[in-house]
Amino acid sequence: MNEIADYKLSLDLRIDWSDLDMYEHVNNITFMRYLQSGRVNFWESTGIHEFYQKTNQGTMLVSTNCDFKRPLHYPGVARVLTRLDRIGNSSFSLRHLILNNENQICAEGLDTVVCYNFDKKCTFPVPDWLREKISQY
Repeated sequence: MNEIADYKLSLDLRIDWSDLDMYEHVNNITFMRYLQSGRVNFWESTGIHEFYQKTNQGTMLVSTNCDFKRPLHYPGVARVLTRLDRIGNSSFSLRHLILNNENQICAEGLDTVVCYNFDKKCTFPVPDWLREKISQY
């Protein structure tokens, strides 16, 4: 069960008119963009993005999933909540909730990423410093 209180990272995104589909609610591909924004928020908050910029090592998305629960509408805000789900040897998973203006869960997401060396083109174990940092979330 996803408890909203378990999510330490939050990002509010304005729902734009261009996010809508022909049924006048947020298009399913837009939900995936919202999940991406949640991941980037996590990368920035944990230092993953800065680590990548300095070393050309970081994380690579290998799987993403979104379960749609209820529609989102314009005008409004999509709140993306993100937390660490699990840590493996060279990978970890993030859980996301997308909430509407009434704090109702509109979607649940799950991402799996691997630590990746972009120079050597291979995975590497989650460094201890990163394991400690992401465990805070």
